[in-house]
Amino acid sequence: MPNQDRSQRLRHNLGSRLKLRQLTLLQSLDRHRSLSRVAAEMDLSQPAITKALREIEDIFMARLFERTSRGLAPTAAGRAALRFAQITLADVESTAEVLTAIDTGLIDRVRLGITPQVPEGLLNAALTHLLGQSPRVAVLSKEGTTDELVAALSAREIDCAIGRSFDHSVGIDIEQEPIYEQEPCLLVPARSRARLARGPLDWARLAQLDWIFPPPNTPMRRTFSTIFLSAGVQPPSPVVETMSLRTIETVLRQLPNGVTILAKDIVADLVQRGECAALPYKLSWNLPPVSFFVSRQLASHPSVRSLAAAIRQAASAPAVRGR
Repeated sequence: MPNQDRSQRLRHNLGSRLKLRQLTLLQSLDRHRSLSRVAAEMDLSQPAITKALREIEDIFMARLFERTSRGLAPTAAGRAALRFAQITLADVESTAEVLTAIDTGLIDRVRLGITPQVPEGLLNAALTHLLGQSPRVAVLSKEGTTDELVAALSAREIDCAIGRSFDHSVGIDIEQEPIYEQEPCLLVPARSRARLARGPLDWARLAQLDWIFPPPNTPMRRTFSTIFLSAGVQPPSPVVETMSLRTIETVLRQLPNGVTILAKDIVADLVQRGECAALPYKLSWNLPPVSFFVSRQLASHPSVRSLAAAIRQAASAPAVRGR
């Protein structure tokens, strides 16, 4: 069959034959990787599940799963179909939530992702803007690392996010707009500041302390490693790996030699509580910029567009960023 004819038939199949329950079945097959387990979950016979899968593969005009010794494994076409199922069902869920919000008197629903590295002032400005809308909007807030939030954006689980700029592409379905750069700061227990601040900045000496690092495979973890390698020092093995500010505060209360690197505006929020202190060293580089991420299909949505404008305005005010 010529490619053009095949493409037209495939579009026809997806538009007229595909049903949401078939996409749900695809997700179940991917989750369990077993026809028998899916049959048990759905209280159907295994032949019925096998027949349903064949119908779905006929619609997609491709084999979606291969049988292996470990169970079902998605083919390349299967992975594309599963991605389509994930996005479509997430959009259905999002639309249902928006309609429910409208039914209760709200006008919209915005799903915002945030990282722990967003300063309190900027977060306050974002939420104040959203909650101050008239007519009112519903807000869903999801916290995670930038990697996790970008994955949530790709999966249509959130609409937009405030996080750190990626040092690589985030994919064609997501836009990232740098908002402002953050100055880095060494954070230690308040009771240890005088001792740890003696002498000039020495990364080899600092590497001997009890480090709190971001989780592996995150943009900030890569930044931490680069800092030490650029200074000619092997990155230390962290005692704790976390992005949680509450965890960082707790660890610094318990470890006299605890240390981490946070943005200066985040440090300002923590220092006010008295448990932590900043070392008086001026670091000669900036952290990856705080950025606004948005799904391309929602970039022009009025609620998301107005939120982006409010974040830009707030980021331009030194008081909001704690400087």
